Amino acid sequence: MPRSSKAHAGKDLLSARSRNVWGALVATMTLLGGALYAMDGKASPRIDGMNLPALIAPAAATSVEVIFNTKAPLDAKQWQAIVIHHTGSPYATPQSLESEAHANGLAGLGYHFVIGNGNGLDDGELHVGSRWLRQQPGAHAIGPKADWYNRNSIGICLVGNGDRGRFTDAQMRRLTQLVDALCRELDIPRERIVLQDDLVKGAGPGRYFPGAAFREQLALP
Repeated sequence: MPRSSKAHAGKDLLSARSRNVWGALVATMTLLGGALYAMDGKASPRIDGMNLPALIAPAAATSVEVIFNTKAPLDAKQWQAIVIHHTGSPYATPQSLESEAHANGLAGLGYHFVIGNGNGLDDGELHVGSRWLRQQPGAHAIGPKADWYNRNSIGICLVGNGDRGRFTDAQMRRLTQLVDALCRELDIPRERIVLQDDLVKGAGPGRYFPGAAFREQLALP
């Protein structure tokens, strides 16, 4: 057989083997996915949002500005305050928080933004929730004034438990950057930046949240 014919036959054989390998892999993954679905009893919730990677350095500039590219027109008049929360647990992802929200009877993730600590979401990674992208009221506040704050405030949640330990430097940098950007764009005054603990005592983000240092770092008048 001529060399070119042998090479062509070899390529065909390799191609056939590759197809068989990929076919077997796809079949295995399909079966595995089906088995996991059967074991779990339900599919993971579909998350409609976007993630911004962690800041590389404290001065990493304006990457957060993309949050204002919302699906619905930005409604500056609606947003009059910011409420800061914590998950109360060391681990969380948008999917786990979405599942928790559904279990509590909510239509989906109640926060507008979630900031990771490296357990689930990367340290300092920002998840922009669908409620923000669609400019919808939150479902994050509790207490006597919960209705007003859910309709008119932006809910930001830090992954972690601020009663058991400190939040990471990357989380605090991202929080400061995010709050600065929101306040500038929406003309939210400094006194309207509150902790959930200000609304209901003991509700978070916990005693280790560096409230005074956080407010000093804000580039607000």
